[in-house]
Parts: sequence; structure tokens; C-alpha cells
Amino acid sequence: MLNRYYADLHIHIGRTDSGKPVKITGARSLTLKNILETAANVKGMNMIGVIDCHVPEIIAELERLIAEGEVFEHEEGGVWFKHICLILGSEIEVYDESCRGPIHVLAFMPKLEKMKQFSHYLAERMKNITLSSQRIYETGENLQRKVKELGGLFIPAHVFTPHKSLYGKGVCSTLTEVLDPFLIDGIELGLSSDTHMAETIQELEKYTFLSNSDAHSLEKIGREYQIVQMAKPTFKELELALLEKDGRKVIANFGLNPKLGKYYQTTCEKCGAGFNDISTLECPFCGSRRFVKGVRDRLFELSESGKQKRRARPPYVHQVPLEFLPSLGKKTLEKLRDHFGTDMAILHEVSETQLKQVVKPELATMILNARAGKLLIQTGGGGVYGKIKNS
Repeated sequence: MLNRYYADLHIHIGRTDSGKPVKITGARSLTLKNILETAANVKGMNMIGVIDCHVPEIIAELERLIAEGEVFEHEEGGVWFKHICLILGSEIEVYDESCRGPIHVLAFMPKLEKMKQFSHYLAERMKNITLSSQRIYETGENLQRKVKELGGLFIPAHVFTPHKSLYGKGVCSTLTEVLDPFLIDGIELGLSSDTHMAETIQELEKYTFLSNSDAHSLEKIGREYQIVQMAKPTFKELELALLEKDGRKVIANFGLNPKLGKYYQTTCEKCGAGFNDISTLECPFCGSRRFVKGVRDRLFELSESGKQKRRARPPYVHQVPLEFLPSLGKKTLEKLRDHFGTDMAILHEVSETQLKQVVKPELATMILNARAGKLLIQTGGGGVYGKIKNS
């Protein structure tokens, strides 16, 4: 029997259990145990990918948790905590002779022993194995082969963001410049793009699209996610879903409207103004020729609009995370969580009538509009997130 599960496959660790930094820009509270508790009890996730599990101290912590019986490894892959499955991942920076800029990729391993082997492999090719998203001194294709040798999954990360991504800032015109297309298991879109934008790139047609949070704090877990149809939340089932085999598949992506992303609109580096026409190669407001090219304009350069789309894609819902709502304060959010359980319950299961029994009617309406992506947006760009307008 197939069921539906909420999955967010890109969550960072900010600190180890002993307080050592892993993701420098990650929150101190973003420890492995806090991630598990928050994802399960507050966010309502069923599967999470923690992408700093190559760090030796994190491996040691997982071994300790398994020995103490707090978590256990499933025979089909993944580490289970309560009702949630942890997929062991690593984010790696590739910058080989084929790249014109650094590229971030995600590698996921089925078992802790495989992640230990992968960690040893990385330690021989990285300057600091204790930190997140470090550069590997190896080719992208050789890295892919190692991931596959260990039975892992390989997914290019946030592929359209201007910095450290496959298509960003002119790094690649085609993924075959750097990677073996046959050793890719899925494509992570990133916060400034969605399915409608990405499916204009013909070479991505065969891959499953993923929408993940890239969380650097506990509250950001689940700001983007997908519903995955599987028999159970395990590594093996996830692999089948990415390949769309035996009825397993992603059936819906939920993410920010790309306009809320930090890099949607081309933005002047000098004055911070966003603009639409980059053909003159200068800011129309201050004349500066230095700007951060937005995802929208980069995709326009890469797109093949004349090509006919052959593949049916699951819906991409422009859902606004609860914490983005300007009228929803921390105390009210806690009140909603106390009453309804988790964010997933609030966003997917609670009726309008139920909401209005707990919060004011105008806030209930805003939450319903957030579910459906019907809120007014101030467009983001140049590293600054977009905002929800009150009216």
C-alpha cells in the first residue's frame, strides 16, 4: 500500500552536540537532535535529508544514538526517529577543471557505514572534513562514480541560484560540461525557481524536481518540501520515487513563489534596485554596470521555449511558510501549533472553520491564502528575500 509523506531533503547542521561549528552560517540551535525533534514534532515532516552527516563528530553522535536506542537504522536505508526517517546526506562543492565557478551538489547514503566510508573518501580530498559544503579536490564525474559505488543518490543543489550552482553566473550552459547526466538522480530547484521555470530547460526533462528548504535554522525546516508517494519513508523507497518506479513518485512540490527568493530579480550591486531589462548591461537607476543576475533572467538565457514539453509534472504549489506571514507573531504561531499539532497539519488539514476558532478571521483568511499562494509579494533579488505585503 502506498502512502503520502512530507519530505524536506536539504537541512544543515549548525553545531555539533559539543558546540563545534559545522555550517558557519547555521544557527547554534541547529543541532542534530534539535533538527530531529523540530522536524517531527513541530514541522510534521516524515522524511528529512540532513546534508552534513559526513562530519566525523556527527557520525559519532549517530552511532551513540543508535547504541542508546534513540534512533535505529532501517533495513531499507535511513535512520528512524519516532515517525521520521533521516536520510544521511552531504553537501559538497565541486570546482574542477571543467567548471567556470563552484557548484554545490548533494550526496545521500543509505546506511551509516556507507556514510563513514564516504567521509573517509572526502577527508582525503578536502581541507576540512568537519565543516559543511567544503570544496572537494576531485572531478565532478569521479565524485558521482564514488557516490554510485557506495549505493548513494547524487543530486545537484539549488541549480539556478547565481552563486555556487550548476547554471549560476554562467558556470554551465549544459550540465554535461561538468557531470555525467546518467549518474544524476534528481534536480533541486532552489528557492528562486519553480517547476514552470525549470521545465523550459530540455536537458532536465528526465529528472524528478525537488523543492527543499536549505534550512540554516530550525524555523526554516519545511519552508520548501514535497509530498512523496511511497510504501514507507526509507532510502530505498525514496530512490524508487526519484526514478518514478512501481507507483512511487513525487506527487506535489510546495515552495515559495520564486519572487520571494533572494535571487529572483536582477539587482544592482551599487544601489540595490531591481530591474527587468538587462540588455543595456547597466542599472537604469544609477548607471552601475555591476549587478547580480536574477534566476528569471538566467533561465531566459538558457530556456528552449520552442521545444515541446513531453513530460507531465506534479503540481508546484506556491505556498508561503507560516513564519513569513506579517500578521502572524511567534505567540500566535505557538498557539496554532499547540492547538493543531504541526505546521503540516495547519497548512494541509485544518479547515477554515477550525482556524477561525483559534485566530481572528482576517488571519485565518491570510493563512488560507498562504496555502494557495494568493498573497501580494514584494519581489526579492541580489541576496535579499522578497516580502509578503499586508495589502
